[in-house]
Amino acid sequence: MTIYPLASRGELPFLQRVTAMKNIFTELHYEITQKIAEGGMGIVYEAVQHGAGHFRKVVALKIIREEFSAIPEFQKNFIGEARLVADLIHTNIVQTYHLGQTSGHYFMVMELVRGVNLDEFLERHRELERPIPIDLAAFIVSRIARGLTYAHQKRDHEGRLLGIVHRDIGPKNVLLGNEGDVKLTDFGIAKALDLMYNDEGKVIAGRDDYLSPEQASYAVTDARADLFPLGIVLTELLLGKNIFHSADRLQTRRNILTMPIPQFGEIRRDIDTRLEAIIQKALRRDRDKRYQTAYEMLTDLELYLYSDRYGPTNEKLGSYLKELMSPQEPATPPPSTRPPARIHP
Repeated sequence: MTIYPLASRGELPFLQRVTAMKNIFTELHYEITQKIAEGGMGIVYEAVQHGAGHFRKVVALKIIREEFSAIPEFQKNFIGEARLVADLIHTNIVQTYHLGQTSGHYFMVMELVRGVNLDEFLERHRELERPIPIDLAAFIVSRIARGLTYAHQKRDHEGRLLGIVHRDIGPKNVLLGNEGDVKLTDFGIAKALDLMYNDEGKVIAGRDDYLSPEQASYAVTDARADLFPLGIVLTELLLGKNIFHSADRLQTRRNILTMPIPQFGEIRRDIDTRLEAIIQKALRRDRDKRYQTAYEMLTDLELYLYSDRYGPTNEKLGSYLKELMSPQEPATPPPSTRPPARIHP
């Protein structure tokens, strides 16, 4: 099979490189329509997969960036991610359909989620200077916890626990579909049985703003390391900011390791005592005192949301998202199903 020349930057004008990429994937029966995301190692395109009998399916194509495509370490990580997520089939995890290769270059065919990522969701609220409703913030995090529960408990075909740790929980790796689906994505730096390519103890895997204390201190991680950053995500949704963030990366890590954890109900007064307890437990620096499993955190969030009233659903989130992302400023959100806010002196 012929492949277009993956030129180094500057050798081909940008439009020529894009055209060449479209041509090669047309040969593979994928019609690239637009670029939808770009990260450190890969680029994600929207594409239409064509098949017999006028079959067509809209998918996402994740491709190794051209400057990394010939580096064995990056190829190995890319293959490792595809192998890891191949059997992760869950409504709260972006599904991977296929790992392809052509002339030594790899690509993944993935589920396309039409919507926004959680970072864009947060930014839209900042633009409008409005808080995210408490119920929806807790609901989104509960769905992430649901996906993590599945991933953390996943076993291989021989029944061995895979020991998956995502290690990169953060707003950019959570997608909100237009219908209200919440999906965790990007297992590119995840570790698992026989699939760990980052030397813990020597390097830090993950984004500085969303590290667990174990990651920030170069310790070996287990599944509990995903729950501290999940607590960070919950507080960011509630407050509109990451409390640990600093312009200095080292200071951000120091904040994660030593900064006093505030009482969040004193910052946002409609955070009640039940939700406060969930946040505080998720943000315990001692992992033996933190939630021990994603399932425990999921259970507490669902009891908070649904034990005494009709709580949020995918449909409610989808309706809110549609209103939020419209060109005009959305109307006032529906009243919360939570109890009235506590009154502080």
